[in-house]
Amino acid sequence: MFKSVGQRVCAFDLEWVPDAPSGRRVYRLPEILPDGEVFQVMWQQGGATEEKPRPYLKTALCRVVSVAAVIREQSRKGEVTLRLTALPKHLDQPMAEGELIATFLGYVGQQKPQLVGFNSHTSDLPILLQRGMVTGIAAKDFCHRPDKPWEGIDYFARHTEAHIDIKNLVSGWGIGTPSLHELAAAMGIPGKMGTDGSSVVDLWVEGNLRAIVEYNHFDALTTYLVWLRTALFAGFFSPEQHQVEEDRVRDLLHRRIAAGDQHLAQYLEQWNRFQPQPADTVAIDLSPITEVAMAEIAA
Repeated sequence: MFKSVGQRVCAFDLEWVPDAPSGRRVYRLPEILPDGEVFQVMWQQGGATEEKPRPYLKTALCRVVSVAAVIREQSRKGEVTLRLTALPKHLDQPMAEGELIATFLGYVGQQKPQLVGFNSHTSDLPILLQRGMVTGIAAKDFCHRPDKPWEGIDYFARHTEAHIDIKNLVSGWGIGTPSLHELAAAMGIPGKMGTDGSSVVDLWVEGNLRAIVEYNHFDALTTYLVWLRTALFAGFFSPEQHQVEEDRVRDLLHRRIAAGDQHLAQYLEQWNRFQPQPADTVAIDLSPITEVAMAEIAA
């Protein structure tokens, strides 16, 4: 498990689609070939089959179109604030990819939050690096590495608390590895709701950026709630403190819904529907178990 909870935690998720210009260059396709046909070539080259016509493409060949995050900030006095944010901010037109990545990595580099993701070590973080280089941005603060581990945040160190990948923590990467949807739903937390990663490209082609960002909101919220449960398991929150943290998420959702983000009402409804009745579960805190009790258990 991880060793600490940062004063600032950023549970993030990205959405991306095949990048037609990259596909044309890599596979030497004519510039006049429509994007949809370029996508088909990219999938074919990526190993498409009848059962899986849209295989996972190498992230260097994909365009980041949205990033969403739940950010938890705790003051020195212990006061906690929570917010849900996403790029692009304006949904009437796409944000230039380089600007989107530079904005997000600029925030991370300057504020140094503890990053939390799901499959983020092998997916989300690499695409930010790869596409950041493809688009020609500079991310000096994010890339800065201190000379010694205790002298600052290092997002590139192998064993660090700066970036926590929940999938890496809980899975072992074997046949029993759960998806975010599976793990969350088993916990009573909303997972996928009508849209999944494979259909994001269809929304992109349709020009439905709003639906992509809304879906991105859902995954960021789910990642954060799964992180809260992981932190409860690791002992950073008592059951009572964990309930307070979940209540903060509910309050955040209610505020955003009241402000007009009606898609979050669907998320809240699903979450409420998943919650067990009080009589169905009993919260257990194992920390007070005595040596005698442990001996009886072991006997």
